[in-house]
Amino acid sequence: MKKIIKIILLLTLTFSISMKEIIASEKIKIGLLVPLTGKNSEIGKSIIKSTQLAINKINNLSIEIIPKDTESNPESTLKAAKELAELGVKITIGPIFNKNLIYLDELPDVTFLSLTNKNDNFSRNIINAGINATSQLNTIKKFLELNKIKKTIFLTPDVSYKNEIKKAISTSKIKIIKNYTYNTDPTKLTQQIEKITRYDIRKQNLEDEIVRLEKSDQNNKEQLIEKLKKRDTLGSVKFDCIIIADFDESLKSVTTSLLYTDISPKKKYFITFNQWFDKSLLEETSAQPLYFPSINKSNYKDFSEEYFEKFNKYPNQLSFLSFDLIGLVYYLIIQNNSIVDEKIFTKKSLFKGKVGIFEIKNNKINHILNFYKVENNEFKKIF
Repeated sequence: MKKIIKIILLLTLTFSISMKEIIASEKIKIGLLVPLTGKNSEIGKSIIKSTQLAINKINNLSIEIIPKDTESNPESTLKAAKELAELGVKITIGPIFNKNLIYLDELPDVTFLSLTNKNDNFSRNIINAGINATSQLNTIKKFLELNKIKKTIFLTPDVSYKNEIKKAISTSKIKIIKNYTYNTDPTKLTQQIEKITRYDIRKQNLEDEIVRLEKSDQNNKEQLIEKLKKRDTLGSVKFDCIIIADFDESLKSVTTSLLYTDISPKKKYFITFNQWFDKSLLEETSAQPLYFPSINKSNYKDFSEEYFEKFNKYPNQLSFLSFDLIGLVYYLIIQNNSIVDEKIFTKKSLFKGKVGIFEIKNNKINHILNFYKVENNEFKKIF
């Protein structure tokens, strides 16, 4: 444990290393593959600005960031990546979108730190650095174990990332009773949730119990019947916790359906995925408390304020991640005696950045995240 703490403390010094302490023999070239034209251009421009902030923090004139436009297109991404390779770039941050990775195996000597949160790499030279489902489930697993929650079900929307979720459940070894896949169509969702929660059976149990009491000679049956009539169902469900792998309005539709079927977050744990502190969740008081893993909220706020002060607008979420990746790459290069190659990502190490702690091992990056609760109009940190 002391060794891990020592490593983390060492890594946090990354941004404070001065040129007097480390002088690279030549320029440290880091590529940046982002959309600079088209509908996603604002995302790309925000990422470039965040890397500027990171470079200012590092304060080493030997670092050179070289941005190229992917045009959010796989062919354009490959063309831009080849241009970077011709300039001697061996490590590139980006591209953002998973679809733009498909041709990058043609450049095996370049390592790409993609900002996607999917974990299905197309090639060994691609490292997905986004906050993936496995990282999030590892954090959720920790919460379940700390609270000794044994009976958990999983709700996964029938969307493109459902296989990613399935793989993450297996990789994280999180213990669940069952993973249910649901249709996100609101007209079908409630019916599916009713089936999962045995709503019809529990509702019938209530009606049967009222009838039984009415026919009984029990002395206090009137009071008991009045009490039962205030309820919606009678009987238990076979779970204590629900993990909902959804976001935005679709997530709210699921929690609404659960409430309709008389499943309350006051009695069962409602857990979801990283919500990036979506303020609209604070207004959903009936669905609280709601738990989720996430990046460090305090650091995210500080970064956003610093970004706003510099550029007079707020950054997108990927900007926050790209800020840390600059520091991570710089540190690993320095640790590798300023030699830029694929080996810098094979050694096991920890890096504490603004997002949180990056865990690097065998060409993979996972995030050690924090855990939060939404309740009483605030996001409260659990650990």
